[in-house]
Amino acid sequence: MAKIYSVEQVNSYIKNMFNTDFVLARISVEGEVSNCKYHSSGHIYFTIKDSKNALAAVMFAANRGGLAFRLENGMKIVATGNITVYERDGKYQLYAKKIEHAGSGELYERFLALKEELEGMGMFDGSFKQPIPAYVRKLGVVTAQTGAAIQDIINISKRRNPYIQIVLCPALVQGDGAAASICEGIARLDSYGVDAIIVGRGGGSIEDLWAFNEECVARAIFECRTPVISAVGHETDFTIADFVADMRAPTPSAAAELAVCDLGGTMRRIAEYARRLHGLFKSRSDSYRSRLELYAVRLGHLSPANIVDSRRRELEDLRLALERAMEDALSKARNGLSVRCARLEALSPLARLSMGYSYVEDKDKKAVTSIDGVKTGDILKINVSDGIIGAKAVDILPVDRSE
Repeated sequence: MAKIYSVEQVNSYIKNMFNTDFVLARISVEGEVSNCKYHSSGHIYFTIKDSKNALAAVMFAANRGGLAFRLENGMKIVATGNITVYERDGKYQLYAKKIEHAGSGELYERFLALKEELEGMGMFDGSFKQPIPAYVRKLGVVTAQTGAAIQDIINISKRRNPYIQIVLCPALVQGDGAAASICEGIARLDSYGVDAIIVGRGGGSIEDLWAFNEECVARAIFECRTPVISAVGHETDFTIADFVADMRAPTPSAAAELAVCDLGGTMRRIAEYARRLHGLFKSRSDSYRSRLELYAVRLGHLSPANIVDSRRRELEDLRLALERAMEDALSKARNGLSVRCARLEALSPLARLSMGYSYVEDKDKKAVTSIDGVKTGDILKINVSDGIIGAKAVDILPVDRSE
């Protein structure tokens, strides 16, 4: 009975055969780059191909020092390294440690030639670029009917705007007839009347994406009256369609993000604008109301009726002040007169007489103020408060009033 081997044993045996082959231990391979992918780990995965065959290759991050330029699909290179078997998958590949330019591949040369020709014709000029509408209601899509690209576009578009209308025009995106199919899809959607068109597909090699490097596709995009967003491949992939389109998106998902407005965000912005507008209107309204009230007060002050009333009040105040001043003056005069009358009253002979004093006159009606003017036997008149008493001087006696 023949011996039975495990898959691990077989892969290990084959790997050992590769490792012991001195030619494969250090080999340089010339070919065209295809399916180039830069991994987040820093490793570069790609394929080296010629007209009939392909060889898987990888350059690990630790060997990136052996690469002095960025690897792109379509480049013609010479990769030096060793070929061995990756046991887990049972596949052999070239582990590149050094990569050098060997010229451009045929497809890449065609790409550069067409790019230069169309650029010289002005088809890439920014003055011909149409703006993408801010609020797309009807979105046209030219891509394969099945595949991740259309699903990504639908999912993201509906998430951003559930009411968006998506019109898909299925097209071949690689192989024979793909370019004509894409051109037909663009023309049909342009005549249908959509707001914007996304033209694209998922990633792939330069051969897979070549339909978007055809001149007829470039002219269809350039002549389209509807704004076109090109979304071909991955972020590092560039095609002629990207340069001609009104806008380039790195991926189909990004194209949906660019074409379809975020309805929720828009509604929130509108609500915020409404709130600000309401606040601004209220602030302005309050300000104008205050100014109107101030003007009304000023106008009231300046009105003829108010001026007359004001002058009338001023006159009334002056009249009252004059009356008070007159009353005060009269009161002061009255008080002064009373004081003077009292003083005068106090000095009145009659007042003295009423207090028991008397006024004595001689026969010549001269006041008798001293005994020197009177002799015994003289006739005298004594004036009292209620009459005159006739008298005769009988005795004259001097009195010392200083004691």
